[in-house]
Formats: sequence, structure tokens, C-alpha cells
Amino acid sequence: MDERIHFIYHQGKKILLVDLSKCPASEFERLVRQVPDHVMVQPLGSVLVLTDFAGAVFNRDAIRAVKETAVFDKPYIKKSALVGTETFPKDFYEELKSFSRRDLRIFRSRDEALAWLVADSVDG
Repeated sequence: MDERIHFIYHQGKKILLVDLSKCPASEFERLVRQVPDHVMVQPLGSVLVLTDFAGAVFNRDAIRAVKETAVFDKPYIKKSALVGTETFPKDFYEELKSFSRRDLRIFRSRDEALAWLVADSVDG
């Protein structure tokens, strides 16, 4: 398993950190395809995920991997937060949400994302 994908604890809650920050395109797809290995061993509907895309480099294979992974692990995800989305290709975020049928919230910082993930309200 890669050190870029691991569980952390914030305010007593377990969160899967997927750190793709400054990830070159050559590593991006490989890392994204490892996410289900961490998610699918958890109870359904239980996983809180924080994905950091800051400075990541995308190519077509990387984008496809993100979309496929988001669909594949959907039953296990409780909440997903994204940071560093400034590097997303145009329209990728809306396409990802539509394709995966998941609520993927964007935040300006990891701290904001973590606060939302640990909040009890799913609406919030």
C-alpha cells in the first residue's frame, strides 16, 4: 500500500486520506486504483474520504481511473471531500459527479474539508 493513501483520525473519526497532491500523471492512475483496496474492507456507507488533488497532473487515463473508482466504491462511502481542485480539467468536476452519482464537496483547505467530514449532519 502507498503512504499517500491511509487512514487518519480527526476529532476521533476515521478518515481515508487520498493524497494526490503534486502527483505526476505517471503515478496518478496507479494510486487512484488502490483506493478501493482501502475502502471495500470497511462497512457499507461508513467511509469518510478526503482527497487532495493540489498540483496533481492529469491525463486521460487518470481521469478515467477517478471516475471508475468513484462509481466502484460508492456503496462504502458516507461522505467525500475534495481539496486542490484548481488543477481539474475543465468540466471534470461536474462530469465526475454526474458519472458517479455521488455528492463530492469541494473545499478550499484540508481543515475545512475535515471539519465538514466529521460534522454529524450529512447536509452540512
